[in-house]
Amino acid sequence: MDGRNRKDIYPGLAVNIILKKDQRTGNLTEGIVANILTSAPYHSRGIKVRLEDGQVGRVAEILDED
Repeated sequence: MDGRNRKDIYPGLAVNIILKKDQRTGNLTEGIVANILTSAPYHSRGIKVRLEDGQVGRVAEILDED
């Protein structure tokens, strides 16, 4: 599942994000969502989140689904 819909993302969810510095390469960073930073219900490039370790990026894929 991709991370473009805010309703699919919540704190504690395991995700892969693309950091700003990795946008050209597409390298993914795995982590656990701490905060959702995008207020819009949908974003075409992915919902922006802060991981528990403090890194900020856009959700590329959701790893654990209900």
